[in-house]
Amino acid sequence: MDKSTVCALALALGAFMQFNTVYTLDSSSNLTAKPGGCPRRKWGSGMCAEFCSDDSDCPNEEKCCHNGCGHQCITPYKVKPGRCALPQGTPMCAEYCYHDGQCPGEQKCCRTTCGHACSEPC
Repeated sequence: MDKSTVCALALALGAFMQFNTVYTLDSSSNLTAKPGGCPRRKWGSGMCAEFCSDDSDCPNEEKCCHNGCGHQCITPYKVKPGRCALPQGTPMCAEYCYHDGQCPGEQKCCRTTCGHACSEPC
């Protein structure tokens, strides 16, 4: 098979999976987001398929997250209380953290001038 045929088949399968799903809700259904946050993509993208549409489609504590192309169930990261201050000062262009769970104590993973680092919330 040539590359264009494989791409066309992959797109058709993704469309079939996305549009062939029937969702039913009754009045007792409660769609609420699970705690935590979806991890930021470090590079590339995941499969272009819709494996979930919201957190209730995922087992245990997993959340329905965008994978760069479609959606899939992923273990979330912890979001600590508080807010990050606006970046200031000398440019800091490194990724010292990707989410709050990687920071000690009450610190949050906050945006720097061009990266992320642990800092005290405001």
